[in-house]
Amino acid sequence: MFRDKKPNCVFVCVFLQTILVGDSGVGKTSLLVQFDQGKFIPGSFSATVGIGFTVSFLFQIWDTAGQERFRSVTHAYYRDAHALLLLYDITNKASFDNIRAWLTEIHEYAQSNVVIMLLGNKADMSGDRAIRRDEGERLAREYSVPFMETSAKTGVNVDLAFTAVAKELKHRAIQHPSEPTFQIHEYIEAQKEKSGCCSYF
Repeated sequence: MFRDKKPNCVFVCVFLQTILVGDSGVGKTSLLVQFDQGKFIPGSFSATVGIGFTVSFLFQIWDTAGQERFRSVTHAYYRDAHALLLLYDITNKASFDNIRAWLTEIHEYAQSNVVIMLLGNKADMSGDRAIRRDEGERLAREYSVPFMETSAKTGVNVDLAFTAVAKELKHRAIQHPSEPTFQIHEYIEAQKEKSGCCSYF
């Protein structure tokens, strides 16, 4: 996880407000629990009602409801978000098809410089896959956002997703003109190669 020994004051004094969004049932709450507690609790969650949050390390993470009737509630939180993790379920085509609608809402209500990451969750269920990984990659390239597949159950790429977001935000806050720009896509690929996680899929 992101634990710089000497973090910049911006990241000591201010939590990174990160919002998990996506259709109901894609695994937002499970992803949050996996990151926060390092475990998966099967069959223990009903659909999130409205919005809830947790504080983990430097993150204030908001877990939003995916149902249409709660959209007006979640819209209000977009404006102050530093980062948005947009999830779909790789076994559920509808959740993937709805990503464009979610991105439209994000671009309408969130800050123009918000960090957006697309996550194809439930990668442990590859036998039931409805969306190929390259489809997720292609959609992410279309919107110029980083992408990875995650598993809230096994923890694959969960920490990496949050770490990459934190590093992107840190570099934005403290970057000097003479320093190279942080490349979140390159960082993600380098970390995948280092851990050998690409062979998981």
